[in-house]
Formats: sequence, structure tokens, C-alpha cells
Amino acid sequence: MPNTPRTGPAHRERWREVREAVQDSVVLGVACLITYLLATDILAHVYFISHDDEVLGGLWAVIATVFVLRSSYEQSMTAALSRIMATLVSFALCLIYLVFLPFHPWALAVLVGASALAATLIGRPGDAVTAAITTTVVLLVAAVSPQHAWQQPILRLADTVIGVAVGVAAAWLELRAGAFRPRTPPAPQPTSGNRPPAGHP
Repeated sequence: MPNTPRTGPAHRERWREVREAVQDSVVLGVACLITYLLATDILAHVYFISHDDEVLGGLWAVIATVFVLRSSYEQSMTAALSRIMATLVSFALCLIYLVFLPFHPWALAVLVGASALAATLIGRPGDAVTAAITTTVVLLVAAVSPQHAWQQPILRLADTVIGVAVGVAAAWLELRAGAFRPRTPPAPQPTSGNRPPAGHP
């Protein structure tokens, strides 16, 4: 009996994709919850930060987890390295600036450009955009909360480390659970152009 649309290989493959997508989404959601709780509870007790900084820290940490958690463990590790390197570049530049000077629009322009340039010069041009985005966030938060603005790079680095760590851990657990099994492509169907001539063995 020929395969019907509801029982054929294409139907089973579709449901397998849906099942994997649901599983990945659940893992991402749980990882983000854990990240948020860690960033808002632990850092709040360690640094005695304000409620606004606490919420911002949770936001930034969750973004890091979403950025890192990819469809394979190898991709997640690559993304984790990218996120950490970009954040370190931004951390160094913003900390040096904010220790001595307050936020100013020209400083935003200079440091965003410097972040992208620094990432490129250290051999990671793919991280230039992420470094520039991180610098933008740090400086604008420093503008909103100018008191102790120099702490912002430190806090955002801590948030990023938490988010990246949770993302990598979630990717590793999925790998151990067999969620990243290699996918076997369907066998190619012969076409008229590939058929051997009549009488050919």
C-alpha cells in the first residue's frame, strides 16, 4: 500500500522537526528563566545594586543566553566565545572612559567606533557589531544612571558571563541528552537523467 500523506516519510520527518523545535524552545525558555533568576538574585546580593540595575542585569543576561544557545553544541560554543570577546572589548573601553569622564554623545560615537575597530584589529571582525552594541548599551545606561557609572561595564560583564554560562550548560545538557543527533538527509530519488541505459548492469 502506498504511503498516505499522514503516515509517509515526509509526514514523519515533519513531526520530528516539530518535536525538536518544541524541545529546543522549551530548553531555551527554561535556560532564560534560570539566567534571569541568577542575574537578578545573585548579583543583587553581591553588588547591592538598585532595582533598575537588577532588572537591566536580568535583561542583559537573558539576551546573552538567547545569543549563545544555538542549534548545535559547536555553534553554541562559537557564539559563546564571540559574545565573551565582544563584551571584553566593550568592557575595557567603557571602563577606562567612565572612570574619568561622564557620558557624552561624542563619547558614544567615539567608543562605538573604537569597539568595532578593536574587535577587528584583534582578529575578530565578526564580533565588531556585538562589541558596538554592548558599548552602546553600557554608555546609555551610564547616561540614565550617572551615579557610579563606572560600575556599568563591570555589571554588564558579570551579566554576560552568567548568560553565556547558562547557555553553554543548556547546550551541553542537550548534547548529552542526544538532542543534537546528526540528521540523515533523505536518500535522493533517481531521475530520468540518472537512470542507466537499458541493458546496463
